[in-house]
This record gives sequence, structure tokens and C-alpha cells, in this order.
Amino acid sequence: MSKTVHLITVGKLKDKNLEAIENSYLKRIKNPDLQIHEVKAKAENKDQEASVVLKKIKDISKDQTPFIICLSEFGKEYESPDFSKWIFNIIEEQKIVIFVIAGAEGHGAELLSAAQAKLSLSKLTFPHKIARIIFVEQFYRALTIKNNHPYHN
Repeated sequence: MSKTVHLITVGKLKDKNLEAIENSYLKRIKNPDLQIHEVKAKAENKDQEASVVLKKIKDISKDQTPFIICLSEFGKEYESPDFSKWIFNIIEEQKIVIFVIAGAEGHGAELLSAAQAKLSLSKLTFPHKIARIIFVEQFYRALTIKNNHPYHN
């Protein structure tokens, strides 16, 4: 049975070069599939953004309880093999897994309190559009580690 993991991002990826990089990884990801949902917030207000993201989570989840992971500089960091084990344990146990990348202001309190985990991609700070590319690549890398594919080497 094929599963789907969701990535909600605040804002669009408008740069064709970044889109091409992201698409090259998305084409390689098969099971679980990774769907990206772009949401638009009316202002750079993290509480308003949180409301928009939570509505999108509700739409995706329907009547099921999702496992929400917020990408945040305050989240837990992993080395790639440990990230692969962690994320695929969650995917195997949960019906719906949703990652969220916030806008420039970060995650609103309501969204953070709804999340079951926080993940950091690095101690460095990235623009959220670059964080999105890094996440997609790391998700692909985690999949290759799980499947013993040589990409990670």
C-alpha cells in the first residue's frame, strides 16, 4: 500500500531553478509519495499563517489525526541515517504525516502546540524556500538509506 507524506509550505516556490531542483528529487520519490501543498497567508503574521496552515492540515487529514512535524531552528537535529530511521518509524505507525515549513516569521503558537515534533535541518538559518529544497533532498536521502540505495554514500 502506497503512503503519502505531506509538506505544507507558506509561500510559493517561484524561482524556476529552485523548482527544477525540487522536481528532480520529487520524481525520484515513489513510496511513500511526497505531496507539497503551498498555502498563502495574507500578511507576514505567524498567528494568521498558523490558522491557514491548520485549516490546510484539517483539509488533508479529513477525520483522521495527523502526525504534525514543524521544521524549526529549535527542533531536533539528526544525522541522515538517524533521520531516516526516525521518519520511517513515524510513517509506518501513522496514517497521515505532515511536515510544515513556516514563512519568515516562524510558526504560530497554535500550530506549534498542535505539532507532535519539531525538526531542525541545521543550526544555520536558511530562507524558507531553500529549507524546502533541503528538506525534499533529505527526505529522498532518507528513503535511499532505508532502501540501501548507494545515493547516501
